[in-house]
Amino acid sequence: MLPLKEAIAEKHSLAEKMTFNQRMFNGELSNEEYVLYLSQQLAIFDAIEIHELPHPSLDRAGKVFEDIKELVGEGQIQITPLASTNEYRKYLNTLTKEQLLPHVYLNYLAIMFGGQMMKKNVPGSGKMYEFEGDMREIAGTIRAVQKDEWADEANKALDYNINILNELQRVSESASSETAVDGGEIA
Repeated sequence: MLPLKEAIAEKHSLAEKMTFNQRMFNGELSNEEYVLYLSQQLAIFDAIEIHELPHPSLDRAGKVFEDIKELVGEGQIQITPLASTNEYRKYLNTLTKEQLLPHVYLNYLAIMFGGQMMKKNVPGSGKMYEFEGDMREIAGTIRAVQKDEWADEANKALDYNINILNELQRVSESASSETAVDGGEIA
């Protein structure tokens, strides 16, 4: 059996190379696109955080909501989960606390580590990427329960995340083509 990190390396690399992810990393997302991304993150974290996490500082839903509020204003908040996000959320809701751990591993460590590079390139202050306490200690609480047997489930989590990134890019492309049309003519 491969170590977990090696077993998910191929799909992890694919997720990192997704167009939407690259645009976010390069600081190319509009506020609206980033808020839509945050809405997906909020839906995922809400589904996972119905169970206790390995460390209380991992909780992200409140931080994501603060980011959304900062970018759109308190009275304008509208959370819009995409179809792919709803599929993932439905799946997460079928899992036990123990079965959710590979999804905690994938989603939370990604925000904790890869997210630190993203934070400087996204609209707003990026509270989602801020963890209270020592990040190594917090990550250690996940790594302490980590198992190589999680590979299939972590790859499934990556598949869901790849689908979400694909749908986010399609929505972005659709929205940008709509704004390019002005009075029936291409602007």
